[in-house]
Amino acid sequence: MNNIGRFEKIPELADVLHITSGDCAGGLLEKAGLAGEIFVWHDILYDGPRSAGWPDKRTIEVRAEFLERTTGGGLSREQVKKTLLAQYAKLAEAADYERIVLWFDACLFDQSMLAHILACLYPKAAGRVDLLCVDAFPGIVPFDGLGQLTSAQLGSLYDRREPATEAQFRFAQAADAAFAAQDVMRMAKLAFDSRAPLPWVPAAAARWLQERPDPETGLGRLERLALEAIRAGCGTPADVLKAVSANDSHPRYWGDTTLWAKINGLADRTPPLVRIEGPAPRLPQWPGGPDLGEFRIS
Repeated sequence: MNNIGRFEKIPELADVLHITSGDCAGGLLEKAGLAGEIFVWHDILYDGPRSAGWPDKRTIEVRAEFLERTTGGGLSREQVKKTLLAQYAKLAEAADYERIVLWFDACLFDQSMLAHILACLYPKAAGRVDLLCVDAFPGIVPFDGLGQLTSAQLGSLYDRREPATEAQFRFAQAADAAFAAQDVMRMAKLAFDSRAPLPWVPAAAARWLQERPDPETGLGRLERLALEAIRAGCGTPADVLKAVSANDSHPRYWGDTTLWAKINGLADRTPPLVRIEGPAPRLPQWPGGPDLGEFRIS
C-alpha cells in the first residue's frame, strides 16, 4: 500500500501545531492569541468509504468521489482530493513540531476525527501530542462545541491540555479501525467500553449506532427527527433546523449541511417521504447555492 504521508518536510522547526475541527473553531483559535500554527481538519470520518490510519492514493480517490456525492456536488472531486492530500501532508510534517495540540469536541463528528488523527500520528509524534477534549463550559447550556465559545473563552482552556498517553494512541487505532469498517458489532463494543482511554468515544459510537437504519422504518435518528419536524408543520429549512436541534441529544454532531443532506435523502426515496419546493430540486448543501429562505418543505 502506498503511504501518502511521505512528503517533504518543512525546512524550519515550528513550535506548536494546533489542530481542530471546523472553520469556526479554527477562526476562534486564530483570534485567541495562542502561539503556533492553526490547522483545521475537514472530513466526515464517521461516514463513507475509507481506510484506518494513513490512506493510499486509491482510498483518497474513492473518498473524494464519496464527499462530492455527499455534498450534492457542492464540493468537487478535485477540490476534495486537494484538501485531503494537503491534510495528510500536514500530518506528515508532525516531526517538525515541538508540540501538537488537538482541540476537539465530545461529539461523534469530532471524536471520529480525533481517533483518526491520533492513529495517523502514532508512533511518529508520540510524546509530543497534547489533548484538549471539551464537553462543557460554565454558563453555556446546552454545550455542543468549541464554536459556541468566544476566542477568550477558548484560549482560557489551553492550560487544561494533557499529554496523549500510549494507551490513548493504541485505543485511537482500534477506534479508528472500527469507524472505518462501519461494523455494527465493533461499534457496539466501543459504545459499551466503560474504561475507554478516550472517554468520549463510547458516546460517539453510541450516537453512530442510532444513525443505523431502523429495521421497521429504515430511518436513522436524524432522518426521523427531520421527518417528525416536517410532519409537525415545520415548512422551511430554518424551522426544521430549529426543531431538530431542540429534540436531538447533545452534544450535536451535525451541522446544517448534514441536515440538508438527510432531508434531500428523504425526498429522493421511492416513494418520496418529503417534497421540496424552491429554486432548485434539492436543498443546497454548500454555500453559494440558492437562498435557503426560498425553499419550502412538506
